[in-house]
Amino acid sequence: MKKNFTLGILTLSVFILIFISCKKEINTALNSSNKLSAKAEVSTSNEKIAADLLVFIPCANGGAGEYVELSGFLHATTHVTVTGNNFHVKYHTQPQGISGVGQTTGDKYQATGVTQEQYGGSFVNGQYEDTYVNNFRIIGQGPGNNYLIHENLHVTINANGTVTTLIDNFTADCK
Repeated sequence: MKKNFTLGILTLSVFILIFISCKKEINTALNSSNKLSAKAEVSTSNEKIAADLLVFIPCANGGAGEYVELSGFLHATTHVTVTGNNFHVKYHTQPQGISGVGQTTGDKYQATGVTQEQYGGSFVNGQYEDTYVNNFRIIGQGPGNNYLIHENLHVTINANGTVTTLIDNFTADCK
């Protein structure tokens, strides 16, 4: 749960730092050529990423909770478009064959869900927008030990570098 949240925030933070550091160089290039090409540059990648997670399921083991070691793969698709002075990135991941066993009870668990993120902005003025949605479910045997993680994150930064929107709704529920 915290790993997914931290990964989303870390991704956003790294991107913002890279974006801010590149802004000056791009502005210099713009000033010397007066405009970037309006032709769209497009890139798409599909990856299979090994995933090993240790997750605490608080509702497992009759409510006493237990750690579940999960392993399998994530399918990740990334699509990047750069057009002139703007960029847009769409990122999509979903578990494939991620399963595990409770370390206390031996119960079997299956991971399902999807994570999507779209962000984009301007190379010229620093305007940026990011939307991240994560639905991650760890489904256990029997009733009452399913762990559902959901997060919606949205941030908007205007051309002056001011964060005008920051929304982070995070829930983790047992059902």
